Amino acid sequence: MLAMATVARFNTTIVKSTSLRHPDEVYITEQGIEGDRRYLILHADGRRISGAEKAPLLGIRVSEDADGALTFAFPHGSERWNAAAEPGEPLAVQMYDRTLTVRRVWHTAVDHDLSEELKQDLILARVDEDQNARDDTAVTLISLATVDDLGRRAGPRWAQGGPDPRRFRMTIELEGCEPLEEDSWGGHRIRVGEVVLRVGESVPRCAVTTLDPDTGQKDFPTLDVLASYRRRDGQLLLGMYADVEQPGRVRVGEAVRLLD
Repeated sequence: MLAMATVARFNTTIVKSTSLRHPDEVYITEQGIEGDRRYLILHADGRRISGAEKAPLLGIRVSEDADGALTFAFPHGSERWNAAAEPGEPLAVQMYDRTLTVRRVWHTAVDHDLSEELKQDLILARVDEDQNARDDTAVTLISLATVDDLGRRAGPRWAQGGPDPRRFRMTIELEGCEPLEEDSWGGHRIRVGEVVLRVGESVPRCAVTTLDPDTGQKDFPTLDVLASYRRRDGQLLLGMYADVEQPGRVRVGEAVRLLD
């Protein structure tokens, strides 16, 4: 039942598509979790990195110190730190249905190490204030029961228990739900902690969901399984989008309540 649904985990990252962090408490603004996806890695010509291109980024852990300096920790053990750099000239980047204003920020980890490793010119860019590199809406939701159900439907193709829900990179993971219960919230408002969300449509899934969230290696037939029961209008759907009607603070363990 919805009255039993609670927040199981938050997924945030300083740099879009890099390893996720899981704070116990977040502040959600109208743009999404405060501080989430403030940077993104682009091709040198300003094109976004998309789809399976993201695989080498998934295992990179990025942290930020009090002065705004970023440390990139690579899966093979090396680290690169750079003092906070002054952002460059503005650059327009198309992000789904909107255009972001970003500014290039030089960092050895991206301009040198990652570009050399992947044999392509990449840049790090900071999104201008009051924006972030989120997806179509400020918040996304998925229940752990829905993810476990996906694993069961994979049958003999998957014998390792439930697939890691981090592969979906959702803002909020929920427990205490029935499988696909979050679908029934579409068009309704819910309260989570201090925040009021207007739940919207289901989230289309891409090839990134087939990749191990630590190694970037393909390890689960997500799209094949979704095609057997979650195909609508040519899209494979799992999880829900939501807009923020009332910003506020949310903590792990807080209840989700239906308002209308």
